[in-house]
Amino acid sequence: MIGTKMKIALLYDLWNEDPAAAALKEAGEGGRPSNGNGCKRKPAKKVKKEKTDREEIFDALEKLGHEPYNIELDGRPQSLHALAKCDADLIFNLTESFGGDDTREMNVVAYLDLLGLRYTGAGPHAIFLSQDKAIAKKIFAFHGIKTPYFASSYRGRIEHAHDISFPLIVKPSWEDGSIGIDAGSVVKNVKELMERVEYIQDEFDSPALIEEYIEGREVYAGVLGSYERAQVLPLVELDLSRLPEGTPKIASYDVKFEKNTEAYKLTKSAIAEDLDEETRRRLSDTALAAYRALKLRDYGRVDMRLAPNGEVYVIEANPNPWLASRQEFAMAAKAAGLSYTEMIGTILDLAMSRYLNASLVNAAAMH
Repeated sequence: MIGTKMKIALLYDLWNEDPAAAALKEAGEGGRPSNGNGCKRKPAKKVKKEKTDREEIFDALEKLGHEPYNIELDGRPQSLHALAKCDADLIFNLTESFGGDDTREMNVVAYLDLLGLRYTGAGPHAIFLSQDKAIAKKIFAFHGIKTPYFASSYRGRIEHAHDISFPLIVKPSWEDGSIGIDAGSVVKNVKELMERVEYIQDEFDSPALIEEYIEGREVYAGVLGSYERAQVLPLVELDLSRLPEGTPKIASYDVKFEKNTEAYKLTKSAIAEDLDEETRRRLSDTALAAYRALKLRDYGRVDMRLAPNGEVYVIEANPNPWLASRQEFAMAAKAAGLSYTEMIGTILDLAMSRYLNASLVNAAAMH
């Protein structure tokens, strides 16, 4: 079906939308801005309308000659019943939660698998492994992929602990999109550590991931493809060097998403141009190893730290990262020579190839 016209459903989740925002959406005047990988969305404000990733993908699908339409999951069983009736050739999966619960993201794709529906991006296994940062880090260590030493704690119970040393960064083990990460996340002594762990557990009811803080450059590697054919796109760096002195050089929530903050205005992402070939190769090889270790497919992003001594540390891997045209993944695809529409088309082709290959394998096994 690759190269032919397809019915493609854009599956996304909306939750906790206030009446004013809903009215704007119905009137065609707003909607919810997309949110990065896993962040909880906020109602639209009356500002110049910026297209969401969902709208941009919809436009790209039309340009590719397909027939896109939207399916919304609102956290109610009725929306799951509607999804079960989906007659699309492929689902472009943009969900990040169910009913606002990020930990149920994997349940949505597991439901798609049970229904026998084709979809883009990571399966439930990969989403689970990526979302639980402590498990992901143990898998990285098994595969010889460098990641900061860490401990995890929940309600006074130590679930895992390396022999770690300050400074440390403390964050929710199950949240993504920089939720729960701010200037107070980096701690330098036991008192600050205990206070931050308590904050994480009270605010998010999540185990606290206590990780050695790695000074260095924040580098993102977008990956396209699956299994042995996955390829790393040109590397992108989030430049944190202009943050005020004394501010931790981390990708906090305000750096990523709070447009009115000083931190957001002083930081920017751009293609990393000044890396020598050996460093670029090590970063790319590390990203590819992490991508495969967590069984990501079609597309993903691996976040790394490049230490001053040249060591590469994987911080986390993100299945189904934000695809807005102004964000890092699309930026990397553009640097690789792909237009936004071509990038979306490539993701479609990768997903359809997986299903077609699986069908051929199954057919061969039956003869």
